[in-house]
Amino acid sequence: MGRVPSGVVVLTDRIAARGGLERVVAGAVAGGVRWVVLREKDLPRAERAALATDLRAILADVGGTLVVAGPDPLGGDAVHLPAAGPYPPPTHRLVGRSCHDETELNRLTTEHYATLSPVYPTRTKPGYGPPLATEGLRKLIRISHVPVLALGGIETPEQVAACVEAGAAGVAVLGTIMRATDPAETAAILTSAYAEAVTPMLTKTRHGGTRSPRAGLRPTVPTQGSSLTARSGHCRPQPPTATKDEGR
Repeated sequence: MGRVPSGVVVLTDRIAARGGLERVVAGAVAGGVRWVVLREKDLPRAERAALATDLRAILADVGGTLVVAGPDPLGGDAVHLPAAGPYPPPTHRLVGRSCHDETELNRLTTEHYATLSPVYPTRTKPGYGPPLATEGLRKLIRISHVPVLALGGIETPEQVAACVEAGAAGVAVLGTIMRATDPAETAAILTSAYAEAVTPMLTKTRHGGTRSPRAGLRPTVPTQGSSLTARSGHCRPQPPTATKDEGR
């Protein structure tokens, strides 16, 4: 198995995306995001595949990865499956699964990672829950044999830190990035919060103390200072060139 998602992972919602989905994803990538999950399941396959190609082009500039929600990787090799199926999971390079409780976690077989949700009340799916809260998240992570991403209602640096401290390999966010006036700045704030939270945990692990969140966790926040460009019509971010910390 290769890398699994960590840090801040963005889930797409083209309806909520302010100024267009490609613009928002490019901004999030400029702010440090390296993992994006393409949803948009209502689109015809051809349109969704074209969108996947465009988003992969944006992520390719920084070595990022696009994960496709559903069993069809749309020309790639990374998918994220719903809790309902299919079972057994397909044999792609990277397979994730949505989980919400112990029963669903125990159903995992060859998946490489899971999401646990909702951690907090969420505007995207109001009434969906009940929320796990950080203590519920912590209990489920302890029994999971794969790395876990926390999902649902995560909007603040404090929430990111709480999820990492509970053992999450990263956080998956949707609304706070999609609806952001400045997705690059919002992403930079959240990715910086992740790096600040995970670094002391890694330090403790090296000194024989408490273990780090599940799965080879290194802060995945790149050097900030990326700029957006309209190259090839993709609004791709340039590779980071500065060392200024934008996570304010």
